[in-house]
Amino acid sequence: MEQGSLDMDRPGDVLRRAREAQGLSLQDVATRTRIPMRQLALVENHEYAALPGIPYAIGFSRAYARAVGADETVIAASVRRELVDADVMNAPRYEMFEPADPARVPPRYLAWTAAAIALLFAVGYGVWRTQMFTPPSEEQIAAQVDPQSTRPATGNGAPAARPTLPPTQGPVVLTAVDEVWLRIYDGTGERLLEKQMKKGETFTVPADANNPMILTGRPNAIAVTVGGRPVPPLGAPERTISDVPISAAALLARPASTVPATAPTATSPSGATATPAAPAPASPAPVPSVQE
Repeated sequence: MEQGSLDMDRPGDVLRRAREAQGLSLQDVATRTRIPMRQLALVENHEYAALPGIPYAIGFSRAYARAVGADETVIAASVRRELVDADVMNAPRYEMFEPADPARVPPRYLAWTAAAIALLFAVGYGVWRTQMFTPPSEEQIAAQVDPQSTRPATGNGAPAARPTLPPTQGPVVLTAVDEVWLRIYDGTGERLLEKQMKKGETFTVPADANNPMILTGRPNAIAVTVGGRPVPPLGAPERTISDVPISAAALLARPASTVPATAPTATSPSGATATPAAPAPASPAPVPSVQE
């Protein structure tokens, strides 16, 4: 009689009594724990060797105990003792590898949904970062400053004159219209560029440069734009210039033409250049005599 009482205290029997006390079938427990009913029956019958592994004996017993309201710690300890009493080799060391409770593992479709949402966020962030950190091209800047398609037409069909736009800030771009050597440096003397530029080659002056200036012997071979709008030449043709500021503010503050105008010269019939004669001074008017 005493031996039968001991048998009834085995963990599988405790789980069965707790299940029957709640009026649950083995299938009900399988639904709650997501453990196959066949493996729950092996736990009830103490057939641990038939389970996928020793760790599953303790893990399934814990899940079964939680499903029927039994003390999972006591049940796990009882299963561990049975494994040791059954002389299962190294049974205690498997406790740290107990499988997760199947009832607490999210369904597979939730994992795929989370992965798809994370992928969408990553793609969206990549597109946003590309748009935010890609500088506009010179054509885009020029189109924003001086649009061609927004001028209303006049009555005769000709486009109306565009209103004069205020000076605009923008990138300073130097374009070689012919092969030319130049040096770009800042106010501290640090060289930003020094090279022989080929025809069609461009250089954008750094916007954060400290008072950038230019040195070249052929200013007429360089076309300069600020924000896509051309500015007057930097100097007279084939005349060396140096220490000429080329920041956007300095270029926009320059007058309409900084190239010195030369006086026209006359050419004699023999082909020699003659300097225009200075006008003769006017002779003083005669003083009328006074007759007495």
